[in-house]
Amino acid sequence: MLLIAISYWTYSLVRNAVPEQKEQALRNADWIWSAERALHIAVEDTVNRAVNSVTWLVVGMNYYYATLHFVLTIGVLVWLYRRHPGRYAAARLVLFTTTGVALLGYYLFPLAPPRLTSGGGFVDTVVVHHTWGSMASGNLADVSNQYAAMPSMHIGWSVWCGVMIAVLGRWGWVRVLGALYPAATLVVIVSTANHFWLDAVGGVLCLGFGFGLSYVWYGAFPYRLAREVPAVGR
Repeated sequence: MLLIAISYWTYSLVRNAVPEQKEQALRNADWIWSAERALHIAVEDTVNRAVNSVTWLVVGMNYYYATLHFVLTIGVLVWLYRRHPGRYAAARLVLFTTTGVALLGYYLFPLAPPRLTSGGGFVDTVVVHHTWGSMASGNLADVSNQYAAMPSMHIGWSVWCGVMIAVLGRWGWVRVLGALYPAATLVVIVSTANHFWLDAVGGVLCLGFGFGLSYVWYGAFPYRLAREVPAVGR
């Protein structure tokens, strides 16, 4: 638990220390939006406004965005440590590597989230509905880097959680929920105008790098390793 706390504190410190290059971040957002239009996937504004019209739904999504990726990610780490100790270190390496690569992305490619752009007509659902669903909105905006949207660690972490639960879960319904969790997170980050679709792609690519490094280091993917730590000297 101490390792998790120190790691998240370090992640937050480094992420928020990245220079907030507002003009560059807005230009990058325009580029992302243009690329999505060229790919015919630029529907985030439509989804955002549609969900914003359903108050109970969007408020729930705001709180989902603010809390679940912390709670569930820590919960999965603890679960792996207790129930799958032989796989824990490899799975942890995936998560930490993914996060480290994301920090590099925040530095090299500052990106404004859709809610901070002016051209798409996006709604900042946290501000409109007076919730605390984002560290980058309201009173906490001054202590958080608002231009670190690429890659999306909500997606990177949720897919990591989803893979671990879907593959290693004991019961079928738990595995199904694990598989659905990343999809639900994708809907939330787009509906609340915190990310573009391509931010999610960036998060998956970071996760892929994390899995690749873990595979090279341990010789197998985490879920392929023995459940228990092999005994030494027997």
